[in-house]
Amino acid sequence: MKRTLITLGLATLLAASFACERRGGDNGTADNGGPIKVGIYGDLSGQTSSFGQSTKNGALMAIDEINAAGGINGRKVEYVMEDDQGQPQQASTVVTKLINQDKVAAIIGEVASSNSLAAAPKAQEAKVPMITPSSTNPKVTQVGDYIFRVCFTDDFQGAVAAKFATNTLHAKKAAVLGDFNSDYSKGMTQYFVQEFTGAGGQIVAQQSYTQTDADFKGQLTNIRATSPDVIFVPGYYGQVGVIAKQAKELGITAPLLGGDGWDSPKLFELGGAALDGNYMVNHYSVDDPSPAVQKFVAAYKAKYGIVPDAIAALGYDAMNVLADAVKRAGTTDSAKLRDAIAATKGFGGVTGSISLNASRDAVKPAVVFELKDKKLVYKETIQPSGGAGAAPAASPAAAASTAGASSPGTNANAPANTNTNAAAK
Repeated sequence: MKRTLITLGLATLLAASFACERRGGDNGTADNGGPIKVGIYGDLSGQTSSFGQSTKNGALMAIDEINAAGGINGRKVEYVMEDDQGQPQQASTVVTKLINQDKVAAIIGEVASSNSLAAAPKAQEAKVPMITPSSTNPKVTQVGDYIFRVCFTDDFQGAVAAKFATNTLHAKKAAVLGDFNSDYSKGMTQYFVQEFTGAGGQIVAQQSYTQTDADFKGQLTNIRATSPDVIFVPGYYGQVGVIAKQAKELGITAPLLGGDGWDSPKLFELGGAALDGNYMVNHYSVDDPSPAVQKFVAAYKAKYGIVPDAIAALGYDAMNVLADAVKRAGTTDSAKLRDAIAATKGFGGVTGSISLNASRDAVKPAVVFELKDKKLVYKETIQPSGGAGAAPAASPAAAASTAGASSPGTNANAPANTNTNAAAK
């Protein structure tokens, strides 16, 4: 009898545990005219807190505008914000909470690819759509068919940096100084090296650091000895500003070149004049004269008192892409919402025309800036070679039920964004 009672007790505990988990198709938000709950997660207190704050600002501004216009199909949007402290394990934990406790219909986040890679499996398992505004590592959307991004990927971004180094800077020798623990940095390095050496260039030094480092002079001294024409630094703003200062102190004259991980108002606070003459690949320009960009920039400055960086613009676009998908789906049912997001084509975002390809990635051009006098000065735009990408793939369930019918709103021949002043991440 005692063994039987123990067995029954364990069975009860297991049943209760499973009852607390989200299951496929249960989006936690009934289509009854009530609010649509969206989860947003990011780093608000760690090494990349500028990224999390910008994403939050952009997404919340979009939510305010959506609600002021009457909501989505008559339903207001509510949000739950979680701080993952810039830690992958914490990202996984907070997304699990958003799914199982808060019962969100969809999730926006993260910026750092390592954090998105830790959290995405939770969203995929629960079949809750997740849109990362700005995680560029290709592996992020490879987690599964419920994971999307509204930015370009590192294979394109790294190649753009290498092409700029080769064709515009006429560099023959490059050194690399990357973050040893960052999926973003490792991915960027891989594609930069591949493109640069493929064009006949030589990698003369590869050095590494971690986000907690404060002194980079040892690595920079080793790099200086190889006399590179350019130094590729695929890291985040918190280290790049310091690296720029220490490079100048060591008399290094080769320009630094990096990606969107540099983009933060804090970059210039850390690097100051040492950043002049360096270059970065990014997503859009606040100086783009397009009405959409200027309207966004003016509204953001009025609301937050600062100029929006690309991370804020992508947070804004991610939320609006989600809202557009909910409107087209007419529901927050997980599978139908997933298919509506996947069918996004030619969406007019602040960071450019957003079309998702079969891999659920946005195919977009990239813009290159020169850093000068604490400003980003536009240099050139580099287009993706593959146009706007293929039509989005339906979820496995939808593919089976439609027996090959195409999703509404898809267009395999959608034009690529050709704006020469702005690009989307």
